[in-house]
Amino acid sequence: NMENGLESTGDSRLDQAVTQWLQYDKNPKTAAAVRSMVKDRAMSELQKCFGARMEFGTAGLRATMGPGVSCMNDLTIIQTTQGFCAYLEQCFTDLKQRRVVIGFDARAHPPSGGSSKRFACLAASVLISRGVPVYLFSDITPTPYVVQYSMFDMTHFSICVFKVYWANGAQIIPPHDKGIAAAIEQNLEPWPKSWDTDGALQSSLLNDPYQDIHREYCKTIQQHCFHRELNTNSEVKIVHTSVHGVGHIFVQAAFKAFDLHPPYAVEQQKDPDPEFPTVKYPNPEEGEGVLTLSFALADKEGATVILANDPDADRLAIAEKQESGQWRVFSGNELGALLGWWIFQCWKLQKREGKASIKDVYMLSSTVSSKILRAIAVKEGFHFEETLTGFKWMGNRARELMDQGKTVLFAFEEAIGYMCSPAVLDKDGVSAAAIAGEFVSYLASKNITLSHQLRSIYEEYGYHISKNSYFICDNQDTIKQMFECLRNYDGENSYPKECGGFAITAVRDLMTGYDSNQPDNKAILPTSKSSQMISFTFANGGVATIRTSGTEPKIKYYTELCAAPGNSDLNQLKTELDNLVDAIVEHFYQPDKNNLTPRPE
Repeated sequence: NMENGLESTGDSRLDQAVTQWLQYDKNPKTAAAVRSMVKDRAMSELQKCFGARMEFGTAGLRATMGPGVSCMNDLTIIQTTQGFCAYLEQCFTDLKQRRVVIGFDARAHPPSGGSSKRFACLAASVLISRGVPVYLFSDITPTPYVVQYSMFDMTHFSICVFKVYWANGAQIIPPHDKGIAAAIEQNLEPWPKSWDTDGALQSSLLNDPYQDIHREYCKTIQQHCFHRELNTNSEVKIVHTSVHGVGHIFVQAAFKAFDLHPPYAVEQQKDPDPEFPTVKYPNPEEGEGVLTLSFALADKEGATVILANDPDADRLAIAEKQESGQWRVFSGNELGALLGWWIFQCWKLQKREGKASIKDVYMLSSTVSSKILRAIAVKEGFHFEETLTGFKWMGNRARELMDQGKTVLFAFEEAIGYMCSPAVLDKDGVSAAAIAGEFVSYLASKNITLSHQLRSIYEEYGYHISKNSYFICDNQDTIKQMFECLRNYDGENSYPKECGGFAITAVRDLMTGYDSNQPDNKAILPTSKSSQMISFTFANGGVATIRTSGTEPKIKYYTELCAAPGNSDLNQLKTELDNLVDAIVEHFYQPDKNNLTPRPE
């Protein structure tokens, strides 16, 4: 028998983990769940909950809700925050003069009896118990609001349950993630007052920034409003859905800040609901199923454009009604082209007032996103840079550039994430929605649709068409083998020179740090030993990146054909890209040999 009166599981490591858990966990629901698993000898469940501690990485915590060290629950949130706090104490002797901002979304987590709000209160208790001032939002907020607070005052850090932002206003990047992860391991036992949420909520160290930040945010984004008079008189009708997330009141307020007519809200989806009852997946990137109710409302009201936020309101999807009566949902890359072009036009308008030199202007995108901004930058004379995948890299690079006196106009990633304002160094679906609203109004006043505008951008700067997908592979060894084959394709240490007849002109491997385009063959972007990522440049203007996903058993591919301006035979370009993708799948993925499952249709 174990010392807590439970019978041994027969696995001493597991017994030890369970004993420690029951000693530390004061949440009756999760503690009872662990007890009953031991009692029922539910070994596979126990292994799942106590297999390995959920990882703390640059994306923060990503785990399912439930009891045990592998899941998100009251105790693991306390342990994580203790590690974060201990790490901050190592880094900053003046931590008590700084502050930590904490925000949360509408998600509830029934298995652990918790919710994002409960987790936020526990995180606040831990920090307050160490004398650290905490700004805890009293209500659900979009992630960008929490980040915005860091931008006003560089003396503090932010937690969006559970993503971490450093004092520079951007998400953490190495080495902070490793430092925090190590500090978590050293602070597993709850500190005396970590569970005391009631005491923390009464503390004088606790403040609520909700009203201030809402007001400040709406004031700050107004610097991106250039056509106020036009907005006021615009006839264009727009539908907005927040997909059961936090976006509704904030997007309505942002439209008001731009003097735009309020968008029609999808009634059934406008209030936060952690169960997302009207959709299979609450991700607007998954396309049409999420937008069914929006299409119906738009048809009823005679609206021609739909804006959809994801539940955190940090991403934005856009759909437009075509002349045929069909709806077109734009891809993240197409929206990157549209918003990037528009923000550059607005900057030119502002520049007439003699504000800045084009040589100091930058746009950024992640390496798996469309290269359309590069084509616009080359022609217009500003700078374009690409970063590793993920907004944490773009946010940190933008901060570096801004610290050098540069202007960062725009950054985007193909997964419908846009940073349209340097006031938030992360993707922000609220400011993007207001800016898109003004853009649509401006185009409508000239009788131009978004689809027409996209076509003229491609005609001016060259068509950029992309095709992204993935295969599922549950076997890590197969994945490793597949990438090793690519590294030793034509004999040892030699990458492929062609793929199904398509000549390859350059290869970059960000796991090994090899880049054939650089004079010393060393990649400029940071390398990562923990994830696979190889990019190929083809002689026909094609680019393809094959990478593993940090969170899912997927091998993703991102392909794009970048044509020169003037080459506008779209059908021929699409056929060429389809053929290139088929060749990559056949020769590099080898789905039959590697037993890969294609993306479900």
